[in-house]
Amino acid sequence: MQRVSPLNCSQERRSQLLGQKLIGTPFVISATYNSLAVLGCNNSVWVGASETTGLSGCKTFCKENSTDTSCNGVNCCHATIPPGLQQVQMTYQTVRSVNNSRFCGFAFLTDQYNGLLNDLLSPFEQEFVNATMFLEWELDHPELSPNGYCRNHSRRDVQSSFYDPISSFTVCSCKRVFEGNPYLPNGCQDIKCNNPAYMCRGSRVQIMFISIGSGLGGLILLLGLWMSIKAIRRRVKAIRKRKFFKRNGGLLLQQQLSSSNDNSLEKTKLFSSNELAQASDQYNENRVLGRGGQGTVYKGMLTDGRIVAIKKSKRLDEGDLEVFINEVVIVSQINHRNVVKLLGCCLETEVPMLVYEFIPNGTLHQHIHDPNEEFPLSWDMRVRITTEIAGVLAYLHSATSTPIYHRDIKSTNILLDEKYNAKISDFGTSRSIAIDQTHLTTRVLGTFGYLDPEYFRSSQFTDKSDVYSFGVVMVELLTGEKAVTSMRAETGSSLAMHFLDSMEENNLFDILDAKVLKEGRREEIEAIAELARRCLHLNGKRRPTMREVAVELEGIRLKREGSSFQQTYNDSEFHSIEVDEGTYDFTSISESTLYVLNRCSTST
Repeated sequence: MQRVSPLNCSQERRSQLLGQKLIGTPFVISATYNSLAVLGCNNSVWVGASETTGLSGCKTFCKENSTDTSCNGVNCCHATIPPGLQQVQMTYQTVRSVNNSRFCGFAFLTDQYNGLLNDLLSPFEQEFVNATMFLEWELDHPELSPNGYCRNHSRRDVQSSFYDPISSFTVCSCKRVFEGNPYLPNGCQDIKCNNPAYMCRGSRVQIMFISIGSGLGGLILLLGLWMSIKAIRRRVKAIRKRKFFKRNGGLLLQQQLSSSNDNSLEKTKLFSSNELAQASDQYNENRVLGRGGQGTVYKGMLTDGRIVAIKKSKRLDEGDLEVFINEVVIVSQINHRNVVKLLGCCLETEVPMLVYEFIPNGTLHQHIHDPNEEFPLSWDMRVRITTEIAGVLAYLHSATSTPIYHRDIKSTNILLDEKYNAKISDFGTSRSIAIDQTHLTTRVLGTFGYLDPEYFRSSQFTDKSDVYSFGVVMVELLTGEKAVTSMRAETGSSLAMHFLDSMEENNLFDILDAKVLKEGRREEIEAIAELARRCLHLNGKRRPTMREVAVELEGIRLKREGSSFQQTYNDSEFHSIEVDEGTYDFTSISESTLYVLNRCSTST
């Protein structure tokens, strides 16, 4: 706080001490926060360290009734002061002729001249007694705190690390996170020690243990989180597998297994979804072997190196589950070299899958209607394939503990292995039938062109219905024509009807395949054609059984090989005949069949 003295009007230059002397004290007048303020008019005022050194000042002009409080020259002016002053000598002079005794205003140092002027309507209405003023101080050579730092301030850009009232002055402060008096040896204290959010710097071991503990805790937390997520994923995956297993007929399969006395069902392997996905290269389109009404078949390789065929079913409705499970149960019960072997199944995926042995040479349909020029079907191969198919069907109808009807015999369901041996596949629509039953009543299933007309009319499937479908395959092998063509479909005819009409008109050799005409013997062709005609009889009761068909075809093969049929099948020495792993009792063979056998043997 400083006392304010009035200015007397004078055209002569006058000087006086402004404020109080600070010489001998550590204080200086702050040039940063203080300014020279002059109230009044027609006065010129300048200040300095002495009367002879004027360093700064300002001039005022009079304007009555002015309300301007900006202090920019009208009734008021202000100016900066030099830094580092311990006393201020003021020199002033009135610029117009006035009475020397007249009051002309005030001059003083202050930090708030604007605030003072805002309270006045006129600088002549009130006399000032006191005004605030900022002082600064500094030690000559302070013992600074080690946690503090100092900055030099200079208006002349002269840097100095010690006090110089003209050139610069030094200001010290505590470093970050320290507080206190920076001019004392230990004046800056670490505020982290008093703050629970911080830890004192001196406790390095404590900090180290806390850091290690925090790291281990975080690691354990992450490990626990990872294990929890993994466990949740396993649980979700297991729930999905159980859901798919139930939806894909797993419970029905379990029921079949529990009610069956066949150990082969228990040996059926359940493959995992990952195993089959890896085997088929994620079901790559390049691995597709074929597509059908029930699904897509992929070629795959298991981890043990076995090549397999993976049958990926289409999305099944609830009514189709029985068809899928039925195929598993039926094929698992069959152990025959001319039946494609079922290796296992997978029920834990969205759609169920079956895994079969891989048959490399495609379908019989491909070889008949799109022949391989390098290895075409010869007459001998056709006779052998026909005999093998008849043998396995006879086995299914007669030699198993419960007769099995395939119900979809056609050339696309007959595969050829590496030695071109026939293997029957696709047992999805097959059915087992009790021995005392004569037929199976179901909704009509099968493929047009191979379907038994009698079954189509009555919905009663018998063993003779398989015989009819086999007869169509025989005609395909004889003629090289497809069971159904667009031309015949328009007329409502089929290959079977065309064949029967040709036989009736004695035009058999007009419809035969060129390969058959070239390589086949006339009597063999006629015998097989006659057997096919009997298989295609519209009255199922007049068709031969598959056992009879198998025996007749075997007789034709034996005759071709120059063997004595009579010596091979001597009633006094043999009471049964083995056809493709099935044993057939001759006591049940019809008289018509024995007649054919005797005729074959006598013509040898």
